[in-house]
Amino acid sequence: MMKQFIFLFLFILSCSKTQSQQSSSALPENKISEIKNFVKGKNYNQDLAVFINFKTHSGKFRYFVYDLKNDKILQKAIVSHGSGSVISKSNSLRFSNVEGSYQSSLGKYEIRENYNGKFGKAYRLQGLDFSNSNAMLRAIVLHSYDCISDKESENPACLSLGCPMLSKSAFGKTAKYIDQSKKAIILYAFY
Repeated sequence: MMKQFIFLFLFILSCSKTQSQQSSSALPENKISEIKNFVKGKNYNQDLAVFINFKTHSGKFRYFVYDLKNDKILQKAIVSHGSGSVISKSNSLRFSNVEGSYQSSLGKYEIRENYNGKFGKAYRLQGLDFSNSNAMLRAIVLHSYDCISDKESENPACLSLGCPMLSKSAFGKTAKYIDQSKKAIILYAFY
């Protein structure tokens, strides 16, 4: 009986480690730590952040709303990248901060006010790094689009003109987190 209990305990422990390792490969610990350090002492939400891991295939979950306080993922979603970021016959992406490039930009963004536009409700993104400082000029915003799926697939997500686009339901869930926050939330796009 005791051997069975120990085996069961070790099995559960190994499963939880595997699950945590899977989430850390999509959302590396060093990126979480970087954002925790970045927001500390600043007028940003200290408990929530949004991460986009552009290294992950676009048909897979690579967008995360993360609870910085309790170290857990609150939401996973499919998110698009810019059509100009695609390198033909390659799994790699390229990134740009240049108007008209239709490429995604890497770096930290402040999620700003929302507005109603061509895609419905959208949130302006203020680039905070040299690599994304033209986000407002380029009208890079967080919005939804019908072609983005809620389910993971081997097929790539549809492409944007540089904006991170979510499915309508994923966007609705994210919007609740953003709208309930008294302070601006940081979105961090990395590769």
